[in-house]
Amino acid sequence: MHLRDLTQFLHELGNNNNRPWFIMNKPRYDILRAEFLKVVTALIAELGRFDPQVLACDPKKAMFRINRDIRFTKDRSPYKTQFSAGITPSDLRRPSQAGGPTYYFHIEQGGKLLFGAGEYLPPPARLRAIRAHIVNDATGFSKVLKNKRLRDTFGALQAEDKLQRPPKGFDPGHPHIEQIKLKSFFVWTEVPLALNEPGRLVPQLAAGMRDAFALVTWLRGVEQSSGEGAGAA
Repeated sequence: MHLRDLTQFLHELGNNNNRPWFIMNKPRYDILRAEFLKVVTALIAELGRFDPQVLACDPKKAMFRINRDIRFTKDRSPYKTQFSAGITPSDLRRPSQAGGPTYYFHIEQGGKLLFGAGEYLPPPARLRAIRAHIVNDATGFSKVLKNKRLRDTFGALQAEDKLQRPPKGFDPGHPHIEQIKLKSFFVWTEVPLALNEPGRLVPQLAAGMRDAFALVTWLRGVEQSSGEGAGAA
């Protein structure tokens, strides 16, 4: 897609984040949105080479809306200054509502590309199940944390909103108690967008997301792990 046009549009939107400006520039947005759909479609096909489950994902449903949810925030800006998509086998526009691992990426107004995979702030029942799965499959989880491709590309699991104390019902002495305290099980990285090489975008995303496949696979096993009796934060 025309990455320079996209970042320019997002930059201007950031400086004019209001409905009148957006309506005036809606034709530009529609063109860029159509180009972004092609990127998401191509990425799903590339991810399907190593993860066939995502081939059923509808690319239109994978793309997030540009409209912000302003119901619970003081920031009344109506639009996001990024184009983003979350790819799951279940075609959920907002996977966090039901749980399950997601391949996510977005392009920011400043020319940054962020991508990653996993589960970001899963709902309470899903969070309990993930924590219980860590207990029930400590060996498998250890292998994920030590996975070289995952660590080289993303580093450690994101620790945003991590609990200060172990959640109720979990042994403080468990070898993975620091991970059990997490509220998200997600990895991500941010890199400069190759504006002059738009053809690199999909291969770059597919390669990076493949490095997170060990985490995605492990998280898909959560539904087979008994979460009965586990506490949540």
